[in-house]
Formats: sequence, structure tokens, C-alpha cells
Amino acid sequence: MSSFQLRRLEPRDVDAYRALRLDGLLLHPEAFGASFEDEAKQPLDWFANRLAIATVFGGFDAAGGLMGVAGLTVPSAIKTKHKGILWGMYVLEQARGSGLSRRLVEVVIEEARGRVEQLQLTVVSSNAAAIRLYSKLGFVGYGLEKRALCVDGQYFDEMLMALALV
Repeated sequence: MSSFQLRRLEPRDVDAYRALRLDGLLLHPEAFGASFEDEAKQPLDWFANRLAIATVFGGFDAAGGLMGVAGLTVPSAIKTKHKGILWGMYVLEQARGSGLSRRLVEVVIEEARGRVEQLQLTVVSSNAAAIRLYSKLGFVGYGLEKRALCVDGQYFDEMLMALALV
């Protein structure tokens, strides 16, 4: 297993975060609710603002390169603030199979623990590796949203998963 430094992304990471995020949106459009076309138009300040208002963790290799990210959002609405959302999970191809994906999910789980009662996510139903990882970490499927995303006229279903933290 390769060694990665995990930490919350800071404003100084915005260029690397933008590049990694756009890479994921371009190469795996079915895996994200957002689109490359929409986010590629956004100025760097838009990405910096995202890092300021959301909790986004990054995994860095020994050379300091950002190899993967995962975010946590906790709604502020009274009726939903007990549920956190794991979002934006993406690891570069060259870091897959290294354990980085697992470590990113684990750090989001630890950040969520004590803040929310459950952690939720959605994952495209065809991504068996991601579903296997989330299941190993205790997430349980509770639904399937048919035709959740439409990418270039092709529909993708999303599995809804949750992890109880209390």
C-alpha cells in the first residue's frame, strides 16, 4: 500500500483541486451529478469558495501531488442537519488500488462522526468497485434511483447508501 498524506484542502490547494475535479468530471461523467461543461466555465474563485464552505479532504503523494479527494457536506436546515453527505469522491487512475480511496472515505467518516447521525452517498450502480468499498466500510444500500443521471442521452441509475454513525 502506498503512503499518502491526507488532510483537509486549503485555499493554497485550489489549482490542484480544480484540475483533479475537472479530470473526474471529464473522464467519468456518469459518476457525478455535476458536469464538466458547467464546472470548466467556473472561475478559480468559485472552486476556492467551494473549499471554504465545504469540507474537502485530499490525498497527496510523496511529491505533494493531489491524487484523490472526498467531500463532506452537512446541511444547515434544522430537519436535515442530522445527515451528512459524502460527495465528490474521486481518485486518479494511477492511485487506484493503492488504498487511497478507502482512506479518503475513512477520513470523511471520522469527520462526520459526532457531527451527524448518519452519512449518506449516491454511487452510480455500475461502479462495482465503489459499491464494494462503501459496503466494506459499513454503508448499506437503501434504494435505487432509476435514470438518476442523463449523460449524452444515456441514463444511469444511482444506488443510495447510508452509514449509521450512532
